[in-house]
Amino acid sequence: MHGGSNRVNPCRYHGKWILPAWSVSVDANPAAVRVEHVTIGYGTVPVLLDCSVTIGAGQMVGIIGPNGAGKTTLIKVLLGILEPDLGRVLIAGHAPGKHVGHIAYVPQRSQVDWDFPITVGEVVRMGRYGRHPFWRQLHASDEQAAAEALQLVDMSDYTHRQVGMLSGGQQQRVFLARALAQGAEILLLDEPLAGVDVRTEESIIGILRRVRDSGRTLLVVHHDLSTAAAYFDRLLLLKQRVIAYGPPATVLQRDLLEEVYGGRVAALIASLSQEPSATPSPVGDEDA
Repeated sequence: MHGGSNRVNPCRYHGKWILPAWSVSVDANPAAVRVEHVTIGYGTVPVLLDCSVTIGAGQMVGIIGPNGAGKTTLIKVLLGILEPDLGRVLIAGHAPGKHVGHIAYVPQRSQVDWDFPITVGEVVRMGRYGRHPFWRQLHASDEQAAAEALQLVDMSDYTHRQVGMLSGGQQQRVFLARALAQGAEILLLDEPLAGVDVRTEESIIGILRRVRDSGRTLLVVHHDLSTAAAYFDRLLLLKQRVIAYGPPATVLQRDLLEEVYGGRVAALIASLSQEPSATPSPVGDEDA
């Protein structure tokens, strides 16, 4: 694994010895996300194995890797949905789930029931409910936060529109606005560019950059290596372990891509060396 220091002693996982890899900590900014020697599996099969990375605040980070690399599992660990078997995670200095205001999640579009009768404004205001007891109504400040979030994603004119009537890109913006309305410092986005056209993809990236420039940290699961270097400040390359983390130029190296993608590396290298095309070429899907 590239770019780190501080080895720790081997440990046992389901009766087997694990030799920890080098931990990664390359961001100079204060840590927004700290993953320390995290191992988690289903049964006795580890999905993430001794993963360590420190992500500084104010970065837009692309999480890349092949199908089954552990990308979605990492997101679930950061959200506190899954608890590591070994190691720990800190979100803005807190354990996951201990402070709901620190982190927000934008799911894949395929995980949402778009036929549910709800307006754009109602979806975005849902981001404020976690800040109040369930019996309390939203305040004027909550309405203002929702309105500002819709404005940031250029969806103010759709407040009263049924969310199921929107295009895929518009729906993605609405769920990003809900996360922004929550007031979170850290946003986790699972494949936000999946299934949208090139123009919409560029528009969403522009919005994400504005969010980053407001001081927030974004971790984005991404499947298309041909656009990864242009879209993200840093890349986190996963294949069960953290293979590399850093600026795109240091992560998208031939030896690392061969380690992660194996026989497909020739096509990957070719796609990375070409000018961006009108139709980006996906090179992997999100893991189960």
